[in-house]
Amino acid sequence: MPKAHVIFATITGNNEDIADIVTEALEDLGLTVLETEISQTDVAELQAADLIVICPYTYDEGHLPEEGLDFYDDLATADLSSKVFGVAGSGDVFYQEFYNTAVDKFTMALKNTGATQGAASVKINLDPDEADIKTLDDFANQLVDTLKNQN
Repeated sequence: MPKAHVIFATITGNNEDIADIVTEALEDLGLTVLETEISQTDVAELQAADLIVICPYTYDEGHLPEEGLDFYDDLATADLSSKVFGVAGSGDVFYQEFYNTAVDKFTMALKNTGATQGAASVKINLDPDEADIKTLDDFANQLVDTLKNQN
């Protein structure tokens, strides 16, 4: 059975909600899922997963989550070339050009590990609503389809 690791960083709880939605969708699709908070996760743990999902928030004017900086930096030396990944995060459109830039930064960092992007990154304004839940379910389906096609 394929394994997924869903990692989140949250201040308001929005990204934990996103992680929970993605975790449930992946479990419904037959994956074994480990969900952890980013400050409690070591990049080396990702080797045990077939699918990696990161749910970061963007702080203030485009800053990465402070508790996730070590994790982000450690991605620079990771080889995840056999993995599939996705990134889905919450932000606030109030910040305009800085809206959800952590999603973009984590997407690029994961691409640089050699991992395969399994679905387009998802950016959600504040807390996920019904339409966002549908988007996240579709996101999970695309990730699993990519994983199946890679094997």
